[in-house]
Amino acid sequence: MIPVIAVEEPEGFDEACRKAGTTWLQNNPNAKRPRDFWSPFRLRLAEAFKDRCGFGAMWISSGTVDHFMSCHEDKNLAYEWSNYRYVEGWLNSSKSKKRAEELLDPFSVADGWFEIVLPSMQMVVSQCIPEPFRALAERTLTLLPLRDDERILRTRRQWLEAYENGMPLEVLREKAPLIAIAVEKRDLARKLIGR
Repeated sequence: MIPVIAVEEPEGFDEACRKAGTTWLQNNPNAKRPRDFWSPFRLRLAEAFKDRCGFGAMWISSGTVDHFMSCHEDKNLAYEWSNYRYVEGWLNSSKSKKRAEELLDPFSVADGWFEIVLPSMQMVVSQCIPEPFRALAERTLTLLPLRDDERILRTRRQWLEAYENGMPLEVLREKAPLIAIAVEKRDLARKLIGR
């Protein structure tokens, strides 16, 4: 996970999503899942996240709108821009039964709280994370599963391979920043020991 800065809700969101959704909820109080009025704003959300998954911290071609506080927890937040996160589809699915209080919010993360370990490609909590956030961060890595699920390890390996095959470091920094940091640390260590 990397820091994500919240952005103002897009123009037209209040009418097309918040108000339309609130009206729909009032007319369908027993519905299991709120009607999707948020998808037309998915690309604006992707821009806010720089097209990177809020949890996986890597570029994704087509993420989903995640309700950080799930609709099961609070339907009243189903149509609130501040409750949306841009997330890889399979991670969003793995999050579906989790409560927001069990997970670290991407909007709460600061620089350096997480790192990728080479060569395993595992995401771990760094020493930089403040103690009050440590347990929640560890739990987030296992509940989602961000630490070492093969689906995410495979993607991390692909970014590393692209870099090792000539992709510029600047591009890696943009698309997979935690991997870029890991590569820079590795390369610096190699230089220091003369390899």
